[in-house]
Amino acid sequence: MGDHRNEIIQKLMEVVSDSARVLTKMEDLYSFSFDASFGVYRPDIVCQPMATEEVVDIIKIASKYAVPIVARGRGTSLSGGPLPVKGGIVLDFSLWNTKLEIDPDNLVAVVSPGVITSHINDKAGEFGLMYPPDPSSAHVSTIGGNLAENAGGPRGLKYGVTKDYVLGLEIVTADGKVIRTGGKTVKNVTGYDLTKLIVGSEGTLCVITEATLCLVPKPLATKTAMVLFDEIIDSGRAISKVLSAGILPSKMEIMDQHSIIAVEEYAVLGLPIDVEAILLIELDGHPLAIEEEMSRVADACMAVGARHVQVAQDNEEAERLWQARRLVSPAIVRVKPTKISEDATIPRSEIPAMFQRLKEIREKYNVHLVVFGHAGDGNLHPNIIADQRDVEEMSRVEQAVEEIFEAAVQLGGTLSGEHGIGTMKSPFMEMELGEDGLHLMKMVKEAWDPQNILNPGKIFPEPGQRFELRND
Repeated sequence: MGDHRNEIIQKLMEVVSDSARVLTKMEDLYSFSFDASFGVYRPDIVCQPMATEEVVDIIKIASKYAVPIVARGRGTSLSGGPLPVKGGIVLDFSLWNTKLEIDPDNLVAVVSPGVITSHINDKAGEFGLMYPPDPSSAHVSTIGGNLAENAGGPRGLKYGVTKDYVLGLEIVTADGKVIRTGGKTVKNVTGYDLTKLIVGSEGTLCVITEATLCLVPKPLATKTAMVLFDEIIDSGRAISKVLSAGILPSKMEIMDQHSIIAVEEYAVLGLPIDVEAILLIELDGHPLAIEEEMSRVADACMAVGARHVQVAQDNEEAERLWQARRLVSPAIVRVKPTKISEDATIPRSEIPAMFQRLKEIREKYNVHLVVFGHAGDGNLHPNIIADQRDVEEMSRVEQAVEEIFEAAVQLGGTLSGEHGIGTMKSPFMEMELGEDGLHLMKMVKEAWDPQNILNPGKIFPEPGQRFELRND
């Protein structure tokens, strides 16, 4: 930004209706220099737009001076998506929550980018509807961030992820043009699917200013079971056994023994700490149908070596069972302060093999690795707990994480199922996509953003970039 900083600030204050929403003080800028991953990168300016017209004008100013633009929600990203690694202007959308409209006749919601994700589902519930994507951060993350990262969650097994519920978008391009993609129709095959291309592009192609989201009828009932396994490999087999029996749970979550012990030490819930794994399975639908399906789920699990199947008898008991899964993240950071949360995803048939590889990685690098996540769709969350102040330990952790990615790709999987690429996984993109696949993505980026001002330094590896965990 250099010598033009004061000039740019003045122009931004002219186009943002309230100059108080243009932040330039050092203490304010620091608040937007980090997310839930690693690294601290201070922006030069923060703007808090609350209208599409403001975004247009801000981007035109940024384009004129070739200044980076980074869109940001609540900063819950685990991959570095909203980090201003090249400085420039951060667009903070957290204030822009003014539109949350439910159209029950068309089963859609129209929302501003700063709306909290869980609020969409809450509002839809008033009409007997549901917004299915449910990332763990839904109560604090914004829908704009979810769209940028194509967020998922426990319900992804049955209902899919964010991209599966986006019917249309309003976007601002790198040269300040406003474009609408899609709309309120469920079917739309007119030309290229720009909507799907934008969702998950992490703010590198355009800035999202409004979204039209698909809603579904809320299920009549749910039923939950906790299944205990003496061997974690058997839990992987149980997943395939249940699904091949023609049953599609709404959730199928796994906790390994290290997760179970951490949760039990954190909050005494009466969990058995001598098992290698727990599967939490939720069915939803008609009450009579899920009663019969749960019986078949229990039979399938017992057939592959489950120790016990505990079916919740009411909603209160089901809530207690799910509490164990929700407590994993806060529980494990009590062991050590630094948490590296990954989301390598593999084909469901390879889950037992991935469990074996994770065991080997844990022992090879002597790291505190715990595994939990959305096992039903192969989206595991291998988390490593460490102390960032221990340089030698962090070196082992970095090697372990690299090998986790390699294992996932070798088993036919992917680097990320829902956290995105950002800065954390960009060094490994060629490993999965190959040189030609990565080049094809770069061609799209260059066509949409020839100046490379939209969230530069994300997704694509920089020359000589290596994977490292730092927070300086």
